[in-house]
Order: sequence, then C-alpha cells, then structure tokens
Amino acid sequence: MGTAVGSWRGATLAWVLVLLAGAEALENGLARTPTMGWLHWERFLCSTNCAREPHSCISEQLFMQMADLMVSDGWKDVGYEYVCIDDCWMSLTRDDQDRLQPDPERFPSGIRKLADYVHSKGLKLGIYADVGNKTCAGFPGSYGYYDLDAQTFANWGVDLLKFDGCNYGTQNQLAEGYRNMSLALNKTGRSIVYSCEWPLYMRPMQKPNYTEIKHYCNHWRNFADIYDAWNSVKNTLEWTALHQDSIVDVAGPGGWNDPDMLVIGNFGLSWDQQLTQMALWAIMAAPLLMSNDLRHISPQAKWLLQNKDVIAINQDPLGKQGYRISKDNNFELWERPLSGGAYAVAVLNRQEIGGPQIFSFSTSFLGNGLACNPACSIQQILPTSEDWGLHNWVSVLNVEVNPTGTVLLKVVVIGEFPDENPVMNINKKPSPDIL
Repeated sequence: MGTAVGSWRGATLAWVLVLLAGAEALENGLARTPTMGWLHWERFLCSTNCAREPHSCISEQLFMQMADLMVSDGWKDVGYEYVCIDDCWMSLTRDDQDRLQPDPERFPSGIRKLADYVHSKGLKLGIYADVGNKTCAGFPGSYGYYDLDAQTFANWGVDLLKFDGCNYGTQNQLAEGYRNMSLALNKTGRSIVYSCEWPLYMRPMQKPNYTEIKHYCNHWRNFADIYDAWNSVKNTLEWTALHQDSIVDVAGPGGWNDPDMLVIGNFGLSWDQQLTQMALWAIMAAPLLMSNDLRHISPQAKWLLQNKDVIAINQDPLGKQGYRISKDNNFELWERPLSGGAYAVAVLNRQEIGGPQIFSFSTSFLGNGLACNPACSIQQILPTSEDWGLHNWVSVLNVEVNPTGTVLLKVVVIGEFPDENPVMNINKKPSPDIL
C-alpha cells in the first residue's frame, strides 16, 4: 500500500506490540488503513485447466503477470500492494510431512519463489486457506494443522492469509479455528494480515461478537460473495446499511468490515454502477481488493480504480467507517467522518428506470449539523472532479444523479461564512476524456 496508505512496515515494532498486548491480542501493527490489492477469485474462479485456458488458469504465471502490471501500470504507485491467491492453488493432498503444497503443474516453482518474485516488485503476496477439513473447492483444509500451516506460510514469505470458513463442523470449531489460526500466525513472528470470514459463517446460527472478531482478525467478511452484477452490489450495500448499528463502530485501524471484492473493469456493471461501487467502498472504509484482469482493463475503469481522491477517502487515517444517514424513496445519503473534521458524502440513486433525478438536501443534515458549521467548501470527487465552492450550514444542495449512479463529495469545514446562500444544481456526467 505504500507509505501513505500501507501497513506499518517495521516488523520489530509490530511484534513488540504483540508482546505488550498479550499472547491473544492481534495487535500486529498491520492494516492500519484498509488493505489494497488484487485477488483472483471473482474474475478467475477455480480455473485449473491450463491446457484449455492457459491465460486464465490459477497458476504462478497469472500472479506474476498481475504483479508486473501492478508496477508498470501504476497500481502500486496509488496504493495497491497485495497480490492475493484465492482457492484452488493447492495440490489435492498434503506432502509427506503433512504440509500444504501447491499444485506442481500450475505452480512448478513453488510459493516461496512466487513470493520472492512478488517481493522483488515491492509488492506483497496473499494466500488462501480454510478453517475446516476442506476448502470451499475441495482442497485440503487447515483443521488440525493450524500451527503447521501458519508456519508454512511464514516460511514461504506470505504477507496475507485469507481464511475461509467452509466445511468447519460445529460453531465452536469454527470460532476456535479462527482464534487458533490468529494465534498461530502471531507465533511465527512474521507480519501476516489476517483476513477472516468468521462472521459470515457464524451469522446464520448466532449473532457475531465483533469485538472478539476484531481481537483476532484484520478484516472480516459479513455477507455473501460479490458477483459481477448490480443486484449483488446493491444487496451488499443494503445489508451493510441494515446492520450498520452493529458493525460500523467496531471498524478502525487494524480491523475492517470487508464487503468483498471490487468488480470494476469486468462485464456486469454499467459505468454508473462502477462509480457506485468505488464510491461506497470508500465510504465504508472497505478493503480495496480488485478482482479483474489487469491485462485487459479499460482506461475508464483504470481511471476510476486509480482515482487518488477516492483512494484518499478510503485510506483516511481517522479510520472511521461511513454509514447511511437517510433513505428517501429511491435516494440514499451516506456520510463518512474524515480526519480534520471533514466528511465524505455519497448520494446514491437506486432507481433503475428513467433518467437522472435530483435529490435535494441541506448541509445542516451532514455530520449532525457540524460538517458545514459555520461554513464549508465542497469538492465533487465522482463522477468528475469539480469545485462546488463555499457554502454555509443552511445551504441547499440539489444533486442530479443518474439511475444506479452515485455522486461522491468531500465537505471540509471552514471558519468563514460565504457571502450568500447558494443552491447548487449539478448535472452529473462522466468526463469525455475518460470514456
């Protein structure tokens, strides 16, 4: 993630914190801002036939190519740091010492060599395992091998573990598995971001204890897998809003709610829907883990994913997750507190028929009346960058938003009153130079 948006890089300091906090504390100094990177699952799934699909099968070649592009095409420069392997990388059996092993045909050089390659690019490597007897795709799980697998990953130079929750047995086994792997990772002495799916698998049976989950995990999935479809994105947003009272406050430096991958640059979302996913993932302080093909991504999608102003909101050091503050017919208004007393504001039009619609609201509605008191400057971030100038605490904003689209704003409080009470009417269209 780079120095501005990345985890603390001092491993020594990280493990001093662990010792001070006690053996069971996750305080590993990592994920102080939401993790950024690339993850293979949504786009490439479990493609293992490299003879038939040589360019999309889950192989060391795929991850090396993505690492190359993350450097050459500017992804690393804006903060995307982790190249993450998901399910289907393993051999179907453990080795003669009970260690996990990669498929020898698809990863002939081994994970250690792949990690070395990724590290040589100034990036970090993520890998996947499962708390149960088998992964979701049927490969060997980590149940009964937590310490061994954690040490194996550390020996390979892995920097992030995505730990899934399939085939786990009882709820007690699920919880103990996630706790034990956290402790096992800490015991290796290597800085490894721990990405959990604990509450996702717990919630059908019982209400998750998010204070405990944050004690062990750096980020955690709550809801169903994301798909390259608008229904999937909007359902994720609706679930988050409906449960925000129980999940927003626990998020912060070192532990984040994870609404799953960014599917921007694929096939299923319109341009406005891609704007919505990027804007709302920034508002939600979500990990930004792209799942797309960086070898074949449009300039428009690249512009959006690399938008430094949006990334700055996502990576804001205050570390407060945003939330929905109103739902009015087809419109939703979201806000996120930022450092320096600023706010990010998203206006989402959920309507899926007709044309652009106008949503009107007063600046006094933002930040419990403090975001623009006594005055503020407003900058539009998406869909294009525009300066909306100075406003006061009773200004009315009339925001035009395309169906399924979002307008993202940054509101910065200032100590002056503008000379007049403006009413803004802004027509939201993507800039032609990025189409």
